[in-house]
Amino acid sequence: MQEPAITDDLIAAHGLSPDEYARILEIIGREPSFTELGIFSAMWNEHCSYKSSKKWLRTLPTEGPQVICGPGENAGIVDIGDGQCVVFKMESHNHPSYIEPYQGAATGVGGILRDVFTMGARPIAAMNSLSFGSPDHPKTRQLVHGVVEGIGGYGNAFGVPTVGGELRFDPAYNGNCLVNAFAAGLADTDKIFYSAASGVGRPVVYLGAKTGRDGVGGATMASAEFDDTIEDKRPTVQVGDPFTEKRLMEATLELMATGAVISIQDMGAAGLTCSAVEMGDKGGLGVKLNLEAVPQREANMTAYEMMLSESQERMLMVLDPAKEAEARAVFEKWDLDFAIVGETIAEDRFLILHNGKVKADLPLAALSGTAPEYDRPWEETPVPDALDPATVPQVDPIDALRMLLASANYSSRAWVYEQYDTMVMADTVRGPGLGGGLIRVHGTEKLLAFTSDVTPRYVQANPEMGGKQAVAEAYRNLTALGATPLATTDNMNFGNPEKPVIMGQFVGAIKGISAAVSALDMPIVSGNVSLYNETDGQAILPTPTIGAVGLIAHADHAITGTARDGHVALVIGETHGHLGQSALLAEVFGRAEGDAPPVDLEAERRNGNFIRSNVELIRACTDLSDGGLAMAAFEMAEAGDVGVILDTEDTPTLFGEDQGRYLVACNFDQAEGLMIAAGQAGVTVTSVGRFCGDAVKFGATSVPLADLKETYRSSFAAIFA
Repeated sequence: MQEPAITDDLIAAHGLSPDEYARILEIIGREPSFTELGIFSAMWNEHCSYKSSKKWLRTLPTEGPQVICGPGENAGIVDIGDGQCVVFKMESHNHPSYIEPYQGAATGVGGILRDVFTMGARPIAAMNSLSFGSPDHPKTRQLVHGVVEGIGGYGNAFGVPTVGGELRFDPAYNGNCLVNAFAAGLADTDKIFYSAASGVGRPVVYLGAKTGRDGVGGATMASAEFDDTIEDKRPTVQVGDPFTEKRLMEATLELMATGAVISIQDMGAAGLTCSAVEMGDKGGLGVKLNLEAVPQREANMTAYEMMLSESQERMLMVLDPAKEAEARAVFEKWDLDFAIVGETIAEDRFLILHNGKVKADLPLAALSGTAPEYDRPWEETPVPDALDPATVPQVDPIDALRMLLASANYSSRAWVYEQYDTMVMADTVRGPGLGGGLIRVHGTEKLLAFTSDVTPRYVQANPEMGGKQAVAEAYRNLTALGATPLATTDNMNFGNPEKPVIMGQFVGAIKGISAAVSALDMPIVSGNVSLYNETDGQAILPTPTIGAVGLIAHADHAITGTARDGHVALVIGETHGHLGQSALLAEVFGRAEGDAPPVDLEAERRNGNFIRSNVELIRACTDLSDGGLAMAAFEMAEAGDVGVILDTEDTPTLFGEDQGRYLVACNFDQAEGLMIAAGQAGVTVTSVGRFCGDAVKFGATSVPLADLKETYRSSFAAIFA
């Protein structure tokens, strides 16, 4: 087949700027072949090279005594004691999910699961963070259905419980939904596998499913804005098969036990290209590939297509040649492809052969180590004026709560998570719907807690404070379960970084996240950056999602109870009534005004330590976030099927979103004990009411709990079912 000529239009279609193409010419001293152009495009796009974000990502705290492996590998690894570790990461599949919702979301789940078991860990939990446009936008319903079905279809068939997540709606996502997938797995600390190749002349082995034309150019597509040609990008979306992935995981873990694996890498974004280059670059080696040996499911595939295909359920491995027969037998048993497609070489070369012809001959290190890195101009986001409380109309607090509970953003998500298998593997202690998720570490008394958090309207108003708040809320969600936060993974979803305003949002969020993870001992150990989330120049809300993992050393120390009749309601932390950028303002009055709530990291740490030090006095606990005390009290009452009486009907007190706060339910004598302990610890504790009866009562206004329950439980399905 005749390869196309390298033209300016072809270069631009590959997402390469004129300056970047000039750099390619300088590196290789000649015009690239079509396949070489595709390889550079794959390795130098935003999705794979982080060329706009590397400068700022380096400022993130990534180390701690609990950290075994930080950013740079397939996933981060944190020690949980007893020779065990948790392996976890979050990644985006935003653009593919907007183009083809089911497969985009499904392959997002598949990709993040491979990142985990590639490192020798068996996946034990999944979460997702989803952002969609306005509920009344004509595309939102289709996207919600497709994405939810894709997540459930893949995760359920693979057999991993979905234990938590988040879901939001805002017109800013009308043209660009966000699908962020999280997975965590367990491994032994002495049986971790890494991707750096080692040893010259060792076989490079292709594992898993066959290569097709699906996903060709997917990483490049994910690194560009959308426009009216969006439907033309449908062929760049991958197609997933969860049953093949399940077999691939079992085969891979069995293979690892043989000692045959020298290094191993998931074939994710940019497929064979990225996996081979990363393995070679990390090991300081070159790689030679013979593409006629690549298992193919379609006829007459070109070198370009094979190198850039993002077909799913594939891995690349460097093999101990002495154990080839044993390794091959494992994959044949699981009815998966096992093919030697190349070898490691001493020279700094990425040599691609197809049917006896050289299709690419490039300096391998240059593809990764000399990828462009930009210091994008950025504008600091001006801090908004504080909201004038006098501009917030008086509203009946019960009516306001009812409006929140009826909205797409704050009604029950049961319609969504009931489509996910939350109990498979039989170790789920607490699933979606009640804050963070809890998984039992099988065969031990330990529990792992998981949460995913960000409030984009805060980040939009004040990126640095919003970044802090995302980490702080994750910290509180873990703490409310009794868990000690261990570490975080981030998914930085933003618009076009070439716009100084957008880049300023990114920089501000990074600064806030850095300060918070440092102060709260929650280092970033893995993550993903997703930029160019724009359509026709309209950017999403800045959405730096934080996924966090915590540890409970013994199941007896977990806070998993619910409020009961006679329990006292206590607020831990100070209440000032901050209504700027609040859910009340957004959902009841349709306004996005004021500054994000301030985050006092010292207070967050102090209050969190207090909760974890007094778990024996606490029956139920939740953090106060969106909707403030009113929403938290209702959710606790709803979960316990008991009424709640709060002593006030003051709007700022009920709906203010001051940070660093928890709502606790406990018996009267336990409340006294908490008050005494709080005085000794310098922590503010306020009695705000009690749980009793069958009504929700704020001051003098009340309504039957059953009425609010009906609104809460039925509204989401009424909108989307």
